[in-house]
Amino acid sequence: NKMQVEIIRCLKDNYSYLVIDKQNKLACVIDPSEAKPIINFLEEKNINLKFILNTHHHYDHVGGNSELKKKYNAKVVGFIGDKDRIPEIDIFLKDREIWKYENFESKIFHIPGHTSGHICYNFFKDKLLFTGDTLFSLGCGRIFEGTYEQMLNSLNLLKTFPEHTKIYCGHEYTLKNSEFCLKNDKENLKLKEKIILIKEKLNHGAPTIPSTIKEELECNIFLRSDNKLIQKNLNTSNELDTFSKLRDLKDIF
Repeated sequence: NKMQVEIIRCLKDNYSYLVIDKQNKLACVIDPSEAKPIINFLEEKNINLKFILNTHHHYDHVGGNSELKKKYNAKVVGFIGDKDRIPEIDIFLKDREIWKYENFESKIFHIPGHTSGHICYNFFKDKLLFTGDTLFSLGCGRIFEGTYEQMLNSLNLLKTFPEHTKIYCGHEYTLKNSEFCLKNDKENLKLKEKIILIKEKLNHGAPTIPSTIKEELECNIFLRSDNKLIQKNLNTSNELDTFSKLRDLKDIF
């Protein structure tokens, strides 16, 4: 386990992440909403930024690209399908490609729904998964450019990752998400336990991130659209209808 992850708070409720190779004092930043908090951390710790990895083109995930690229001569990495929408992009990645530089090694998965070109980065050797705005802890992203079916397929792909994979998502939305999950999954004891831990973390000013695939499978209602009890409560009969209904309900929650 060579990689250290630093959670950098940006804007109002965004998270950017530094994946740091401690051996070489090199870092990749994932989804830099803004440059300043990232520069502050790098300067203080004397770490060199080599790469800027974007999960999707939304401004609150790429806002720091230009400034960081200029300051550190870092390369911007993103999905080939979004090459015209990601500012300053240098390296174009394809679905299922493995991107590698020295000790950094990440497999890319195209997970559309929130946007058409959304990807996640799976640093599989360290079991670190950066999901952007597709999978949140106890939630999923709004569907802006894709379809319900695409989003469901993307989430179902993420459900297949190893259970102990740590999940790093784009926003601190976990508490609000937990309230929605509980409302529609009232009998879920694992969820109730997780909510206690979430509140403890937030009370101490700590992030609720990372979560794990295991915790999300147990507690995140958007990964439980195939659950018969949830279907019964929502009066739906299949996974896609259940997911679509949940997503619509969440949009007005």
